[in-house]
Amino acid sequence: MRGKISRSIFFALLSVLTLAFILITVLMYTHFTNEHFDQLRNETKLVAHAVAGSGAQYFDGLGETDFRITWITEDGRILYDNEADSGVMENHMERDEIRSALQTGYGESSRYSSTLLERQLYTAQKLPDGTVLRLSITQATIWNLLLRFLLPMTGILIGALLISTILASSLSKRIVEPLNTLDLDDPMSDGNRSAYIEIRPLLKRLDDQRRQLANDREELERTSQIRQEFTANASHELKTPLHVISGYAELLESGMVPTEESRRLFAGKIRTEAQRMSELVEDIIDLSRLDSGGIGMTWELTDLYRIALNAVESLASTAGHYGVTVSVLGASTSLFSVSHALYSIIYNLCSNAIHYSERGGHVIVRVTCLPDTAVLSVEDNGIGIPPEDLDRIFERFYRVDKSRSKEVGGTGLGLSIVKHTVRTLDAQISVTSELGKGSVFTVTFPRKLGGRPNGSRQVCADDSAGTLPDR
Repeated sequence: MRGKISRSIFFALLSVLTLAFILITVLMYTHFTNEHFDQLRNETKLVAHAVAGSGAQYFDGLGETDFRITWITEDGRILYDNEADSGVMENHMERDEIRSALQTGYGESSRYSSTLLERQLYTAQKLPDGTVLRLSITQATIWNLLLRFLLPMTGILIGALLISTILASSLSKRIVEPLNTLDLDDPMSDGNRSAYIEIRPLLKRLDDQRRQLANDREELERTSQIRQEFTANASHELKTPLHVISGYAELLESGMVPTEESRRLFAGKIRTEAQRMSELVEDIIDLSRLDSGGIGMTWELTDLYRIALNAVESLASTAGHYGVTVSVLGASTSLFSVSHALYSIIYNLCSNAIHYSERGGHVIVRVTCLPDTAVLSVEDNGIGIPPEDLDRIFERFYRVDKSRSKEVGGTGLGLSIVKHTVRTLDAQISVTSELGKGSVFTVTFPRKLGGRPNGSRQVCADDSAGTLPDR
């Protein structure tokens, strides 16, 4: 960069000096030409006045002059010339300045000599007797003038370029120095702000990108850690039922189970563990699909209340087994969403509430329709969640009460699936809990989803009759 700045300054100065030299030469040449013509006009008037008064006697003893004087008759013949023999000179009738003088009384012209690199300036004045007096002077052409000035101007140019090289190097160093000392690890530091005000937007952008990269790096590290933990936990969760299945299968294969009742018992254990493995694999597949942003999900007009009824109905046998009653409160609430995703959220929240409630407990699923949102809450009067565990309950395979988890079973992925599904649906989830008194999970769904099909105003139960699909 420094070399580029130096070269730019050098060539800019060279161009300016060259252009200035040419312009000055042209202006000087034009000025001197005008001066010569003025001088020549004045001399022509003086000599013409003298010749008109004295005639040919004026030229006697004239001697050397700075001008060439020619006296010409009205038919173009030469009467006198102070630098050549008038008897051998050609007729001057066709000369521009002579014709102008004969017609108007005065004429002037200039002619170039390409061989001598000279220019002749002519002025002519008509005398009272009809003859014409002409004066001329030799002037160097502009090219001749350039050649004469070439040597001194070259010296000046070389000196100027040397000075410009030194100045360009010094100036480029001063320009680049603040850029070289920028602290890119902290673009918005006080030292950087004092560099150049013009680069502050760039520094601001660099700082934003640095922060974004740092955040991305932390997110990647966190994601990598989560994936490693997930892989380890998934492997562990899959090994347990596999060992059980393998153990029972070996006993059956070896013939060590003598009675039919024992064989049915072992077969039931194998089926239970296989079902547990199947549920775990399905949950892992669901999480993988949610991690990819829910690609392939179908958005449609759904009824949150009706989906809640379906999910609770599916859990009726589980609730009866644990002695827990489940009720659904609210009214028909329409919103554009993904029906099976909503079902997954409600099913997992209710299943979690049932499993962690005491026998005789109660779970309430409440659906509330608001103008811009639909609110789903699942409330139980179970064992509750310690405050220190509230931030971790949505982690994969995390269990608050590990001893109770063995009793109730499950994959340990239910709440994690809920969290990812809620995020995919652009919703929000919150939880409040108190030990020994129960927990409340609340999910808020937007009812105006920008960019979704028919994402205009949705309706609640009182103004949606006949608009909801039969599910």
